[in-house]
Amino acid sequence: MILLQVNQLTKYFAAEMILSNIKFEIQTNDRVALVGRNGAGKSTLLKIIAGQSSYDSGEIIKPKGVSIGYLAQNTGLESEKSIWDEMLTVFDHLRKMEKELRSLEEKMADPTVFSDSPKYDKVLKEYDHLQVKFKDEGGYQYEADIRSVLHGLHFGSFDHDTKISTLSGGQKTRLALGKLLLTRPDILILDEPTNHLDIDTLSWLEGYLQGYSGAILIVSHDRYFLDKVVNQVYELSRRKMTKFVGNYSSYLDQKAENYEREMKLFEKQQDEISKLEDFVQRNLARASTTKRAQSRRKQLQKMDRLDRPSGDEKSASFSFEIERQSGNDVLKADSIAVGYGSDSVSEQINFRISRGDSIALVGPNGVGKSTLLKTIVNKLPALAGSIHHGSNVSIGYYDQQQAELNSNKKVLNELWDEYPLKPEKEIRTVLGNFLFSGDDVLKIVSSLSGGEKARLALAKLMMEKANFLILDEPTNHLDLDSKEVLENALIDYPGTILFVSHDRYFINRIATKVFELESTGLTEYLGDYDYFIEKKLEQEELETLNAQLAPQQKVETVASDKKGYQQDKEAKKLERQRKRRIEEIESSIEGLETKAAELEELLCDPEIFQDHQRVGELNEQLEKTKHEIEQLMDEWAELAE
Repeated sequence: MILLQVNQLTKYFAAEMILSNIKFEIQTNDRVALVGRNGAGKSTLLKIIAGQSSYDSGEIIKPKGVSIGYLAQNTGLESEKSIWDEMLTVFDHLRKMEKELRSLEEKMADPTVFSDSPKYDKVLKEYDHLQVKFKDEGGYQYEADIRSVLHGLHFGSFDHDTKISTLSGGQKTRLALGKLLLTRPDILILDEPTNHLDIDTLSWLEGYLQGYSGAILIVSHDRYFLDKVVNQVYELSRRKMTKFVGNYSSYLDQKAENYEREMKLFEKQQDEISKLEDFVQRNLARASTTKRAQSRRKQLQKMDRLDRPSGDEKSASFSFEIERQSGNDVLKADSIAVGYGSDSVSEQINFRISRGDSIALVGPNGVGKSTLLKTIVNKLPALAGSIHHGSNVSIGYYDQQQAELNSNKKVLNELWDEYPLKPEKEIRTVLGNFLFSGDDVLKIVSSLSGGEKARLALAKLMMEKANFLILDEPTNHLDLDSKEVLENALIDYPGTILFVSHDRYFINRIATKVFELESTGLTEYLGDYDYFIEKKLEQEELETLNAQLAPQQKVETVASDKKGYQQDKEAKKLERQRKRRIEEIESSIEGLETKAAELEELLCDPEIFQDHQRVGELNEQLEKTKHEIEQLMDEWAELAE
């Protein structure tokens, strides 16, 4: 059943067109992701569909009775009620039915009604009808549903009489999500629902949405989440919409295949056009060939010319370098406690960080991950214990709140004032690499969007050339393409990294270790996120068995695990290098093949053919190019085995 149709929808902000002739539909049980760059109009489109924003032309068709539930970005639940009472408001209609059932039960127990058969039968029939309706609509399980959702969103340990007005912004956002999930609309529209959710809550939400009975339309920058939940992807790019069937990874593969196929068709047609135009130019004036030339010209005029495939929009381009290398020991923490004032949130934290480590710091919200990072960079004092920095360690810190980027300076001056000896051209080039071009560099910093502030903060971080990067949620506010650019820059970074992130895809690509922070200490896992989850499951499954093992056996198990990890780590590093080299070779071969084709075309030119010296030079270049292609093909074949 079609739940929603959008036809030829267009939206302007003042004179600027945001959306153009948008067309798509949502059917029952569809799981749809809406993807695109920051500023492409994704949130605007969601608001239009939800009826919270107008549009200029087109139509939105929705069958009568189809309900839509919408959660905007960072929407907090504002209420003076308690957590439980606010969740109960979703089921007011069931509670009303419940009261009616109790009233009918009282009537049936009334002796005067019981003795009056017609009246009793009427009440009994009404009661049976209402009871069936009450059961079908979930009347006997709504309290269990509330408890399940609150537990999944980490409110299980909360006193449900807690006033919502006393909660933090992130907690209010989670409650708004929970309330919307309990309403179970036919079409559930979620704009960045993964914000403010820790990894455990994300996993719960994935499972909940996989079993959701209605249709889902999601905007999210969490690739792991999209792969688990969606079965369709609509890409919004250059104000146009394109549909792809499958999850996010499938969308990336299809997009790359489509671009390659369209480019080949375009190049083939361009080659054909070039040959036809050349034939017309050479033969139109000759009496013997003029008819054939005129025929080719008509063929050119009738040809439906393909546009060059647009490919991806411009991406940020940057890399992190270091001024000088640190010593082997970068950081050591001995029995530290972290928190605010005299209240600690985590204590007995011990760890050691060595040069070249790339460490993900994970744990539930509120356990003190950001607090620990601020303590390491001396923005907060340690409440107990000590932190020792290694020799030649220089720290670059990225704050998830971007607290230091609220000035009234222009973007250009925000960066230039910190590096006044750099020429303006170099500062503008750096900003251009982070997509601040033209008049963008004259924007006021405090007026920037979240994504723009994130890119500016990364630009400042890049300029520091620190050898130890401490990053607190670096992927927040970045679109999917910018995340990938950041990942590649960090993979190639020659220094040490400690980062907090809820993006599991990002952790898998970057981390070589995982630190799990709890209120009573920190546990180190040697591997990426998938390895960490695997080990956690093993620990849960073997907890009883391990208690029965002899101490010697346990030590041998740990030693074996570390040895296996080191081998696995080295294998993954080599695999990343292999894939990167294959991509470089394929790009080089493509360029060389284009060059060879151009040389062969020149050799076929009659004018050049008469110039023996020029022919010799071109043949020499062609042979050299073909030899380079052969060498690269041999290397490619060896790496691809």
